[in-house]
Amino acid sequence: MKLQGSRQTLSRSLRKFLIVAGAGASAILATVCPAQDIEPRRWSHLPIGSSFAGAAYAYTTGDIFLNPVLRIEDGEFDLQTGALKYIHSFELLGKSARFDFTQAYQGGTWSGLLNGTPTSVDRDGWSDSFLRFAVNLLGAPPLSGKEFAAYNTATQVETIVGAGLLVQLPTGEYFNDKLINLGTNRFGFTPQFGVVHNRGKWSMEFSGSASFYTENGEFFGGSTLEEDVYWVGQAHLSYTFRPGLWLSAGGGYGFGGDSTIDGASTGDRKANLGWGLSVGLPVNRALGFKLGYLGTQTQEDTGADTATFSAGFSLMW
Repeated sequence: MKLQGSRQTLSRSLRKFLIVAGAGASAILATVCPAQDIEPRRWSHLPIGSSFAGAAYAYTTGDIFLNPVLRIEDGEFDLQTGALKYIHSFELLGKSARFDFTQAYQGGTWSGLLNGTPTSVDRDGWSDSFLRFAVNLLGAPPLSGKEFAAYNTATQVETIVGAGLLVQLPTGEYFNDKLINLGTNRFGFTPQFGVVHNRGKWSMEFSGSASFYTENGEFFGGSTLEEDVYWVGQAHLSYTFRPGLWLSAGGGYGFGGDSTIDGASTGDRKANLGWGLSVGLPVNRALGFKLGYLGTQTQEDTGADTATFSAGFSLMW
């Protein structure tokens, strides 16, 4: 009976470890596309009718911190991401607007010591797809060609106000008999609001968002997983040396996202501080590269500290 009880306790501890690690995996996907990505220039003025296609690679590593009662130590993960992105700008009711699509493929390893015994989980496959629609409500008039170039040359001071909606689609790889998955098996809806003030070569950007999720009714063991709203605020300061060559630094804070399984709290309330640095490097008027770093640090006793290094390119036509 004692042996059976120990095994049950071990099983519950491992289950809790994988649940938290799985939640951490979902949060790490944000470094590519979703809520707390510390991404500058999302409200940039684009010429109407233009399209952009890009590809990026990101390497993320981090430490996972769990409740000591679980007797799990040295939790960590490594995640590699390859992503494709497409953007198209257009005019909507006299305003400049854009549509984004992002799709990533990921592979990663989550590991730790459970009662001193090493354990690890590997995953690779498609992550969830992301769609984003945004419109500039103030500033950034819908222009193209020579009119767009003349406007940017003549306008040294401008304030842009934008609103957007990011939609997460449940298209990623998901198995209802596993706790760590690259897909989430649920929809996510993130309304976004942003303000950008451009003054000469300097740009200040402020954004806020709130992520809402539908329930996952096919969670491990036939359970239902629900997650509360996750709130994010972020700010960026950018300097443009010349068209295509820019440097940006930013920071953000996200909180909320408490999860429940069959109505019972998992005690995983999130509070994360993030910071990032990115640089744009032009090749010509149509082709450019981007290098970036993103760090996050949990402000709770549980969570994860992460570091992400990324490199990508985009082509405009």
